[in-house]
Amino acid sequence: MMLQRVMISLACLTLLSCQALATTSSATPQEATIIAAPKSQPITGELRLLGETASEKKTPPEKPIIAKIDISEQRMNVYVNGLITHSWKVSTARQGYYTPRGEYAPYRMHTMWRSRKYNNAPMPYAVFFHKGWAIHGTTSIKRLGRPASHGCVRLHPDNAKILFKLIKSAGGMKSAKVVISN
Repeated sequence: MMLQRVMISLACLTLLSCQALATTSSATPQEATIIAAPKSQPITGELRLLGETASEKKTPPEKPIIAKIDISEQRMNVYVNGLITHSWKVSTARQGYYTPRGEYAPYRMHTMWRSRKYNNAPMPYAVFFHKGWAIHGTTSIKRLGRPASHGCVRLHPDNAKILFKLIKSAGGMKSAKVVISN
C-alpha cells in the first residue's frame, strides 16, 4: 500500500514537471507529449531510494545522535540518524592532560555545571560521558581548533547548546553516543 502511494506521488510529480516543461520551455506541444507519459498508462517498475527498494524496512541506527570527536583534527562531527548534520571546531586536552579515547554513553547532562576541580569554571550545556569528562561550552572561543583543555571536549557555547538540545529531543542520554579517536 505504501509503495503504491509513493508510486502515485512520483507519477504526479513527473506529470507536473512535464507540464511545467511544456509551458515554460520552447518545446512544442508534441515534444512535451513525448516527454510526458500518457495518463492511461500505469507507471511500472521499482522505486529505489538510496539503493534500497521502498518496500524494504531499514533498521534505525542504534543511537540516533552520535558525536564523533577527532582529536588530530580538533573537530566534532554530529550525526543524526546516520547523517552528518554539524561539524564544529573543538578543543581537547592540551599538553600534560588527557582526553580519553573510545566509545561512551552520556550518563549526566546539565544546562550549567561548574567544575569542582578547576576553580569553579563554568561548563555550560555539559554532557558528561566518562568519569567526569564532558563535552561542554567554553568562553575560550579563540582557542577552539587546537588543544587547550584539561581533558574535556570544549565547544563554542552555541554549538554546545545545539548538541545538548539534539540529545534531549532524540530521547535523552540513552539515544546518544560519544566517540573519540585520534
